[in-house]
Amino acid sequence: MAQPLPPATIAAFAAIVGKDHVFFDDADQLSYQDKFAIDDALHHPAGAVAPATVEQVQAIVRVSAERGLSLWPISRGKNLGYGGSAPLLAGSVVLDMSRMKKIDYDEANGTVLLEPGVGFYDLYDFLKSRGMKHWLSVPGNSWGSVVGNALDRGVGYTPYGEHAARICGIEAVMADGLVVRTGMGALDGAPTWQLYRFGFGPSWDQMFVQSNFGIVTKMGLWLMPAPESLMGIDLEFDRPEDLGPLIDAIAPLRREGLLQQSPTIGNWLRAAAVVTTRDQWTDKPGALADDVIAAIRKKFNVGWWGVSLRLYGRESVNKAAYAVLEQAMGALKPMAMRPTSWKAGEPMEASGWTGTPLTMPMQNANWHGGRGGHVGFSPILPQSGAAAMAQFQRTYARYKEFGMDYQASFAFGERHLINVNAVLINKDDPALMGRVDPFLKQLIADAKAQGYGEYRTHLDYMDAVASTYDFNKGALWQINRKVKDALDPNGVIAPGKSGIWPTRKAGGRA
Repeated sequence: MAQPLPPATIAAFAAIVGKDHVFFDDADQLSYQDKFAIDDALHHPAGAVAPATVEQVQAIVRVSAERGLSLWPISRGKNLGYGGSAPLLAGSVVLDMSRMKKIDYDEANGTVLLEPGVGFYDLYDFLKSRGMKHWLSVPGNSWGSVVGNALDRGVGYTPYGEHAARICGIEAVMADGLVVRTGMGALDGAPTWQLYRFGFGPSWDQMFVQSNFGIVTKMGLWLMPAPESLMGIDLEFDRPEDLGPLIDAIAPLRREGLLQQSPTIGNWLRAAAVVTTRDQWTDKPGALADDVIAAIRKKFNVGWWGVSLRLYGRESVNKAAYAVLEQAMGALKPMAMRPTSWKAGEPMEASGWTGTPLTMPMQNANWHGGRGGHVGFSPILPQSGAAAMAQFQRTYARYKEFGMDYQASFAFGERHLINVNAVLINKDDPALMGRVDPFLKQLIADAKAQGYGEYRTHLDYMDAVASTYDFNKGALWQINRKVKDALDPNGVIAPGKSGIWPTRKAGGRA
């Protein structure tokens, strides 16, 4: 446990938010720890305080600055696989903004202004109550925060699946308590805050993404207009080596805009781990043998790789695009090719492709049994079948070397791939847990050797991943340090987040 705060400090927080919204006993500290932690001895919070307004956030920041405390802001604390609700620096106070749940909706322009506590289910229910004129994009774990997910560059399934790219306007509290609005929000009463991203001068929206320069208390987001129709294909491919040609077939369709969604090619375990558990197939340690993999695939009729492709918009346009998509995919000779379609007015499939929140993918945490979970390793690659195949082969060999079951996917952006690897864990298996840290460090080193860097990482590896961005002796991180020193020299806000430490707290580096 972290050292307890002085009673006077807890009382000062209680005076701001009320005694029912400060959480500093032993049970509270445990509840804010990382549920998927590799090492439970790390990242212990001192406790948490939960504001309901931006004014309360300002007051909490000022008390923390006066008393030399560090805050770790969370929206809902559901960043599972990357640290959850736990702070990087042990002894920090978690700033839990899950009570801040306001939604302002501009139906005419398809935008929302959200507070951090608004979850995907909250926003879905809100839009549904207003006739579902706009769809949201949801990640696989949809019980988290819309704001928090976008600020950590989370991805979804629809054409609006690159969530950080849909941010338009931010309100943030700085380390001295100053409230700032970015873009057009810097004009009092501007009606264009959620309509034009940039404003005048430097554009700061993305400076608050994956950073610790301020505490985001409001975020504008663009929503996708509800489409007239949806058409697509679900595909299964039989062999590991089918990955390269599949990527090379999808990539030009994505780049030219015929395919506007963010499709993800997932391996067989990504599908199977949500419907079965490992102990139903084997009790042998180490990576699964090929015969076990074959048996699981046969039982659930899944390919080595699978992908779902979707087209959104006008039915006439979708029909023309579908013919091109069908021809391109058919040429690859998949083991299964299932068309799907929907039109406005028909019953809607509840899935990520229709912007419906879901938590079913989190079932993979039960794969090993015990206190299960996962940790992510997610480097960025070029959209190249050869590059993806080489990355797959290197990484799959490492999974076998370290005795891990391989779950991975390759998610498309417009020009890049994200190779999302899930390291499935069981915290009740000491032998397995002992391999996780050296395994992840090896994966980071392997990626760096190819010139690849992660786009997102667990708390334990933020410094390690930051150090891989080493052009010109780490010039980017020198700039980040200078900005942090200028805005927050005492490290009031999330010291160490994304490898960004103020000079005065650089001793906290891993």
